[in-house]
Amino acid sequence: MNQSLLKSAAIILILLALAMFYLSYSVGAYPPGITGIGFVVIAVVFLRLRS
Repeated sequence: MNQSLLKSAAIILILLALAMFYLSYSVGAYPPGITGIGFVVIAVVFLRLRS
């Protein structure tokens, strides 16, 4: 897979994770936070595949 595509996808996932963490905090619910953690894990895997 293209290296820049993996990096771009990882950055988008990290931004989405931050939005989900904020939503989880503001609503006071767990599911958005759990989804945010999943996005971070996927982003880390993409960044590991890149190198």
